[in-house]
Amino acid sequence: MSLSIRHAAAFCAIPAFTALHAQVSQGCISELSGQECGPRLNTITTAVPFLMIGPDSRSGGMGDAGVALPADANAMHWNPSKLAFAENEGEFRVSVSPWLRNLVPDMSLAYLAGYRKLKNKRSAIGGSLRYFNLGSITFTDMGGNTIRDFKPAEFAVDLAFAQQFSDRFSGGIALRYINSNLTGGLNVNGANTKAGQAVAADVSFFYQNTDILISSTPATLAFGLNISNIGNKMSYSETSRTDFLPINLRLGPALTVDIDEYNSLTFNADINKLLVPTPPVYKTVVDDEGKTTYVQENGEYVVFSGQDPNRGVAAGIFGSFNDAPGNVYVDANGEQHVEEGSQFKEELREFYYGGGLEYWYAKQFAFRTGYFWEAATKGDRKYFTMGLGVKYSIFSLDFSYLIANTTRSPLANTLRFTLGFNFDGKAKKKADTGE
Repeated sequence: MSLSIRHAAAFCAIPAFTALHAQVSQGCISELSGQECGPRLNTITTAVPFLMIGPDSRSGGMGDAGVALPADANAMHWNPSKLAFAENEGEFRVSVSPWLRNLVPDMSLAYLAGYRKLKNKRSAIGGSLRYFNLGSITFTDMGGNTIRDFKPAEFAVDLAFAQQFSDRFSGGIALRYINSNLTGGLNVNGANTKAGQAVAADVSFFYQNTDILISSTPATLAFGLNISNIGNKMSYSETSRTDFLPINLRLGPALTVDIDEYNSLTFNADINKLLVPTPPVYKTVVDDEGKTTYVQENGEYVVFSGQDPNRGVAAGIFGSFNDAPGNVYVDANGEQHVEEGSQFKEELREFYYGGGLEYWYAKQFAFRTGYFWEAATKGDRKYFTMGLGVKYSIFSLDFSYLIANTTRSPLANTLRFTLGFNFDGKAKKKADTGE
């Protein structure tokens, strides 16, 4: 039985799969093929990549970065520990984004998040629901006959708690249930499929100093760190094959400068790295006829460079910092070699970055812009972002737009919309005190 997918991007929901042509020369020539053997495409793939999509318009307009931005309800995605420093007593935000519309006209992401400060004002609880609609697919048999249509979907439900440890430092933890139904239980090649399920956690920290002066101008310096999606591997069938969740390290600073009573600027930047195994290079042999085959032992392929990706979650996290295989080339005798220094260079290429700025006028009108960068051999996501925001009383509306910096990018022209509603206790306080 085969699967004919009407929308081919349904199972490639993360943009990291878009740069299949990437190749960079490092001056290394394969003696067997005569071709340059620079860094090869070696993207890191995981289950449920929709968890890594920035859901909201504010951070979406600032280069998809938000680990240290001032807290709002969308901190549930970027850094739950920020909720302990949220200014409002509570808030809800709902975000909607048509996703990869250049490939799939009916794919979309919806996100609902909210929080509430506790009575001690130093703690907060939050929750969110993320729903990813992957469009429609058509299952067919080997003869091309239609079995049925199906609409795959994924969702995640989060609960979080954040606590201030001091006037400048907080920590937070979030628990997440994930459900990914891609096949509707269809039998594929004799194996019964099922919805993938997992439980994961985020561990996060946040620091902010509101007493900064820059040339006598008051400013706030913040720093955030979030390790997200730490959880069990996910399986989509009754076989033993399992896939890592997108365990991710995110950290970075933000600086807010209050220029005067009406104008303020915020600069932010995020550094990211997936804490999951990098695909290795497997050992090969070349026979007398020039045919290349992979070497197996006990039914398993032998790793030549890198590390075996079939390992536990903890081993995958800690091993993700030194398991890049580097640039492997083959000499005239069919022997494999690793280009000197290429393993460390590939490790550096596994970091990806985002950042931008936000300008507010009278705390009512906002303009945002930013840039996101990822190495060509790790996905090649490169794009500019722009965004607008407006606040009126307890309501807010934000919009962001993505401008791709690579040709034929499926991310081009991505839009995100966010509507917010906050429970501001200041009005009640004024009424109670008669101010």
